[in-house]
Amino acid sequence: MNRSGFIKNMALLSTGAALHKFSFAAISDTFPVVRVAAGQRRFTSSAVEAAISKFGQSVSNKELAWLFNNCFPNTLDTTVDFSMEGGRPDTYVITGDIDAMWLRDSTAQVWPYLQLAGGDKPLQQLIAGVINRQVKCILKDPYANAFFKDESKVSEWKETDITDMQAGIHERKWEIDSLCYPIRLAYHYWKRTGDAAPFDATWEKSVAAVLHTFREQQRKNGKGPYSFQRKTSWATDGVPLAGYGYPVKPVGLICSMFRPSDDATIYPFLVPSNFFAVASLRQAAEMVTALRKNNQLAGQLTALANEVDKALQQHAIINHPQAGKVYAYEVNGFGSFNLMDDANVPSLLALPYLGAVKTFDPIYQNTRKLLLSGNNPFYFSGRSGSGIGSPHTGLDMIWPISITMQALTSTNDAEIRNCIKLLQQNHGGTGFMHESFHKDDPKNFTRKWFAWANTLFGELLWKVYREKPQLLG
Repeated sequence: MNRSGFIKNMALLSTGAALHKFSFAAISDTFPVVRVAAGQRRFTSSAVEAAISKFGQSVSNKELAWLFNNCFPNTLDTTVDFSMEGGRPDTYVITGDIDAMWLRDSTAQVWPYLQLAGGDKPLQQLIAGVINRQVKCILKDPYANAFFKDESKVSEWKETDITDMQAGIHERKWEIDSLCYPIRLAYHYWKRTGDAAPFDATWEKSVAAVLHTFREQQRKNGKGPYSFQRKTSWATDGVPLAGYGYPVKPVGLICSMFRPSDDATIYPFLVPSNFFAVASLRQAAEMVTALRKNNQLAGQLTALANEVDKALQQHAIINHPQAGKVYAYEVNGFGSFNLMDDANVPSLLALPYLGAVKTFDPIYQNTRKLLLSGNNPFYFSGRSGSGIGSPHTGLDMIWPISITMQALTSTNDAEIRNCIKLLQQNHGGTGFMHESFHKDDPKNFTRKWFAWANTLFGELLWKVYREKPQLLG
């Protein structure tokens, strides 16, 4: 079964599971209790619970307070598996309805809690455990995107995927962002907590593995060791031309065979992921200098960041007849480009959120206007609202993640307020965010249990509450 079919089936199954798992004893007729009961939660953070209480007491919009109560702790409530392994914290994080840990999703799911970790040592330890687990995953296979906790477990894709698949790996789709997200989490954990314990020689080895993999996928000396094919009728699940993708000209950019949606790229130089790589390489260089005193590795990381950055300026910017200079979504180095955006992050829309470009970069602003319009083939508008979707869920399906990211990267109060209103109106009566919802019917959605979308929405509400609470009225 392809991943999209798996997700659709799981969405149906999880609806029944959720009805069994969640208590629906009503707070009121309007807002029933849908959060997991306290005794069934995977992890409880005093800092997160305090934030929920403060938000609920201060925000007059009771539906938003209800949504924050449900969504912000969803990762902790339902997806984390924390333990101590050899005296070190270890945290396995599933995405929700799929029992596997994506390097991307696991970072994004715990990211909103970093701001609270300084005052909550168990929460800090949980996040350190995610970092430690991600290091193990990278060293196991830097080309894999998703892993099992059980290292002996054999993937359901084993019989269909033509690639070098090991036990313990759920899926082996090469995505640049899979190696960027762990650096993002490590860097900001270190900056916020000052804790250097996770960043030992093994972590340093994982950073070297990231550098090596990125260099291989610049494809200056051949196609490299990675290829991927899948026996499937789902076109976006396979890579053409013997699993190496369409040709690229080696101009310094890094190939990514898949997007953060886990869909295959059209042109392998995925622009938002290359921007993300530049930011991540520079963060890693700062860390190995300060924490490991490895100036040689730091120099190599910085050199690659500079090379990719230069190549982006030369090859990722195109002239649009209406929008002017904009960033393409994908390029191939020969002059071909793909103009679009996908809801999954890294996206072009999300570049300032990731620290990859400045919010007021004029090319980003031109790109943003293009993406949030009918000039983006995956921008959909209907009775439910407007927003960016993804080929992953097909036409006319808007992603809450894209609306949340639109708000998180906006400097316009009216736009932020409108994004929050859209999200409030499109939870389909469930009290949670979803992977996507139909542009004309919020009750037609995919993935009832998708922790990334939930926690990210909680991050937005908490940010607005702290910075512009008047927008929540």
